[in-house]
Amino acid sequence: MTPITIRAVRAEDVPVLYRMLRESAVEQGGEHKLCANPENLVQDGFESRPPRFQCLLAECGGEAAGIALYFPVYSTWISRTALYLEDLYVTPEFRRRGVARALMQELAAVAQAEGCGFIRWLVLRDNSRAIRFYESLGAQLGENWPSMLIEGDALSALARSATSP
Repeated sequence: MTPITIRAVRAEDVPVLYRMLRESAVEQGGEHKLCANPENLVQDGFESRPPRFQCLLAECGGEAAGIALYFPVYSTWISRTALYLEDLYVTPEFRRRGVARALMQELAAVAQAEGCGFIRWLVLRDNSRAIRFYESLGAQLGENWPSMLIEGDALSALARSATSP
């Protein structure tokens, strides 16, 4: 079995990062909603200060195998920073080789090193395989805090209704 190495994504890795984000969007049926492109990934991840996201890259035998894209959030409930995992993706040819587990282990190590209280992410309720995987890591499926989303026209309408001081 080829060893898995995990490292931080660098600016020169953006084409690989973008390819994986696109593949993930296609698999989830949301390719038409993906707005990320190589230019804004470079801007947001490597030129913005502080960076708007960070990302781990898993490699097997020198080949890009998966990513974990995340960013810090603040929890008033525990009065500490946490990490929000936005994207976890493993290319099909490297699935079932421990790549996702290795990425999550490294992300947990990052969270601990940064003093974070938890890692949070979303998972499709009908993705039972992913849920079983996450539960095998010790994660719990949140029942009491369903995700809410406001976007597009609804976001614009709400913003227009704001009163400025």
